[in-house]
Amino acid sequence: MPSPRLQDLKPGDAARVVRLAKGDRGYRQRLLAMGVTPGVVFSVTRVAPFGDPIEISLRNFTLTLRKTEADILEIERV
Repeated sequence: MPSPRLQDLKPGDAARVVRLAKGDRGYRQRLLAMGVTPGVVFSVTRVAPFGDPIEISLRNFTLTLRKTEADILEIERV
């Protein structure tokens, strides 16, 4: 079974970041600086009507990601 993608999750679902895939180094660094690190557990707070963007809650703050940006996250359901 393939690992889920962030856009496959619904509001209220929780997941853990397994790793950040290779990609734009600057964007990876920004995510890491905001606390999106391997092992962190987050929950999906809201999803826009057409599914883009997606708001997640982690480490006592919320973060909004576009689908294309979220593809860098490799996650597993919790």
